Amino acid sequence: MRVFLVILICFLGRFGWSQNDQIFSEANTLYNNGKYAEAIDRYESILQTGEHSAELYYNLGNANYKLNNIAPSIYYYEKALLLNPTDEDIKNNLTGYAENMTIDAIDKVPQVGFSKIINNLVNTFNTDTWAKLAIGAVFVFVLLFLTYRFSYTTSKKRIAFVLSIVGLLLACFAFTMAFQKQHLDTKDNPGIVFAQESRVRSEANRTSEEVFRLHEGTKVQVLEAYKDWYKIQLSDNSIGWLPNEDIKLLKKF
Repeated sequence: MRVFLVILICFLGRFGWSQNDQIFSEANTLYNNGKYAEAIDRYESILQTGEHSAELYYNLGNANYKLNNIAPSIYYYEKALLLNPTDEDIKNNLTGYAENMTIDAIDKVPQVGFSKIINNLVNTFNTDTWAKLAIGAVFVFVLLFLTYRFSYTTSKKRIAFVLSIVGLLLACFAFTMAFQKQHLDTKDNPGIVFAQESRVRSEANRTSEEVFRLHEGTKVQVLEAYKDWYKIQLSDNSIGWLPNEDIKLLKKF
């Protein structure tokens, strides 16, 4: 009975993928024929099945851009970039076209000094890559230490010992970078403003002082949530509170 259920699940999964491939192809045809709204409906029906891919979000971004839907186009390009951060087409369409439609011009506070060096170093690899490098360094350390332990000549023991210490230090460094990268990724919680105009408040209530306004398509960092509000930060370090209905989080799939 258990084997039958596994076979049934695999069959249904393959059937679902095949059906989504057909819908994706139909959506692409609609897009190529200039029927962008209908293409969006098809693409979104695939999302409702729980399937996510950079290609799907990229095409949704393109279709929404064609309809001048500012927030959705930026939102879907950003989600595509999360899944495929090295894709140049996604980057070009996001920064070269979609972001030019936004109203808000927000300066970015540059990182300087030691913090910039550390962050650049941490962001060299993702968490998994840093962890793999750490494990590899530990393996090298063990091999070199065993070489040191069982070598009979003084010169070989000395070289093996020095290199094993280097391997251990590299392992510690890579583990530290992995934890730091994970910490940065956890703190990173971007969102896109979907409201045509949103009033940013000094506190999480509608009667508090308005500190500034944001418009659709602006990217923000969500620092914390409180009831129906998000505390957000802009690239110029401005901080305030927005109703959570005005924002869509990018990392929520």
